[in-house]
Amino acid sequence: MHGLFSALFFALALLLGACASSDVAPPGARLSVPDTTSAITSGDLRIGPMDIVEVSVFGVPDLDNTYQVDFEGNIRMPLVGEIPAKGFTAIELARKIETALAESYLRDPSVNVVIEESVGQRVTVDGSVEKPGLYAMEGRMTLLQAVASAGGPSDAANPRKVVVFRTIEGERQAAGFNLELIREGEAHDPEVFGNDIIVVDGSEARRAYGDIVRAVPVLALFLGYGAFN
Repeated sequence: MHGLFSALFFALALLLGACASSDVAPPGARLSVPDTTSAITSGDLRIGPMDIVEVSVFGVPDLDNTYQVDFEGNIRMPLVGEIPAKGFTAIELARKIETALAESYLRDPSVNVVIEESVGQRVTVDGSVEKPGLYAMEGRMTLLQAVASAGGPSDAANPRKVVVFRTIEGERQAAGFNLELIREGEAHDPEVFGNDIIVVDGSEARRAYGDIVRAVPVLALFLGYGAFN
């Protein structure tokens, strides 16, 4: 991960080093959301590999069952066989199953799909935290909660600089936050999303990321690397 980030953020590290670092987002500020992830609700959650879905077919209880999506993103059902599930919402998958059943077995089938367990929505918490790693999201999660899930900042951390890396409109972007001000209620605690990478500044972060994290100003605004080239 270090080599990838070093290449992508080199221009950012050079050109943002002189930026102001004291500004913070006011309470209630709304920050940009990623391309493929929005606030996690049952309606817009996308199915991923190893997720568990419950399928029920109205009037045909023999077809009601719970399925785990395989590593390739498919489920296998009686009568219709393999059906792609990866990347679809529960409603979209239900429509695909209805189409497959109508072609091979039922007339005007009515299918309901519920995502019982999603393992695809995860955030990476790295840098100077007690337990760096990949953490599953259960419902909505804020930056403070994400850092807490990793055991909180380590003794060597600098909680005044926490950087969130995110892809917005096809471009890798970053935003810096002051965790101390968030804890004190003086700055907004932003929502984080699946695939975000959160890095807490400190000695561990500097060993892994060099000066990249330190170069991102605490503006609480996502800044794209391409704009600084």
